[in-house]
Amino acid sequence: MSERMTMQQDAGTRHGVVLLIASVMPVMAIISLVPVLPLLLREFADMPGANVLVPVMMTVPALCVALFSPIAGWIADRTGRKRLLVGALIAYAGFGVLPILLHDLTQMIVARVALGIAEAAIMTVATTLIGDYFQGERRERWFATQVAVTSVSAIVLIAVGGMLGQMFGSRGPFGLYLLALPIAAAAAMILYEPDVRHEAQGASEVFPWARVMPLILITLGVGLVFYTMIVQLGPILELSGQVSPAAIGAAGAAANIGMVVGSAVFGKFKHWSGTRLLGLGLAIAAAGYAGAGLLNGFLPIAASAVLACIGCGILLPNMLTWTVRQLPPAVRGRGTGTWTGAFFLGQFASPIVSGALAAGLGGLTKVLIVYAGLALAGALLTTLTIRKGAS
Repeated sequence: MSERMTMQQDAGTRHGVVLLIASVMPVMAIISLVPVLPLLLREFADMPGANVLVPVMMTVPALCVALFSPIAGWIADRTGRKRLLVGALIAYAGFGVLPILLHDLTQMIVARVALGIAEAAIMTVATTLIGDYFQGERRERWFATQVAVTSVSAIVLIAVGGMLGQMFGSRGPFGLYLLALPIAAAAAMILYEPDVRHEAQGASEVFPWARVMPLILITLGVGLVFYTMIVQLGPILELSGQVSPAAIGAAGAAANIGMVVGSAVFGKFKHWSGTRLLGLGLAIAAAGYAGAGLLNGFLPIAASAVLACIGCGILLPNMLTWTVRQLPPAVRGRGTGTWTGAFFLGQFASPIVSGALAAGLGGLTKVLIVYAGLALAGALLTTLTIRKGAS
């Protein structure tokens, strides 16, 4: 038995923890800047189009992850995982902290584009390596933990970003990106390159498009459902009347905790992963969206938002696990990159789609009801598929 195969069987908690921490970096890229968005808007208020360009500067890494994750997966399959991850973490730190030195918004956007490309590699390779290192229930448990950790980190990062903004102004949170350097060092020392070519002997290396693409399309829809609730949380809560920023922040924290609860439900029922948990997650998300669109009052709407996020917390690890199971090891990077790209495309497109629907339908309330109906239809279709397969 080769040394690499022996090492691969010994993948344990320390490897998983490094990959989980690396997975937090793409979340940090946007979430940590949320508290200083008003400061940045005031700083560039005299620049034409600043009301659009400043939010674009903040969110453009998500678009880059959507566009470049499949390419990062292809590179990981061709050249290896570990070196790409370590290099991407170093690039993330460099481009992430660069805006501290910049005072031109266009230059800041360019730096954020480069940051997003590094994020695409980090998220794709970290997720791929979880699939490489762990098998069966252990893999599914690590994927569920990945969703939970990124959700909890969002709560912490908003608070830390706010403190740094208070202390150092609009550029304060950008210093957080330097955390990628010790993570890169840990990845270099602890992780190893999996021998996926050895694993793939006797298996087809042709990418299984027919099996994977339906799951990728479902993931895109899940990304839209999840991020619409997160991004539009303030306006959704204000359907009940004027709401303070503190109340919106508390509801956002509760929604992220809902994601953790959902991932724990997935972990409890991971033996149902696939069609059954897809139906369960969609049904819960549908109930949450329906409540947010139909109920009155801050607390009922906030509780509905949490319920929708519980459903998404089930859906995300389920779709990722389901997709990875379809991928031969030698093309796992490409498949994981495509999945990551679809999910982040949902993040980027969610405000665009919801805004267009709100304009066409006559308000955000109707958008929520439409999303509830689509999620419920998906849940019913999934149930019929299960029954047909059992008959």
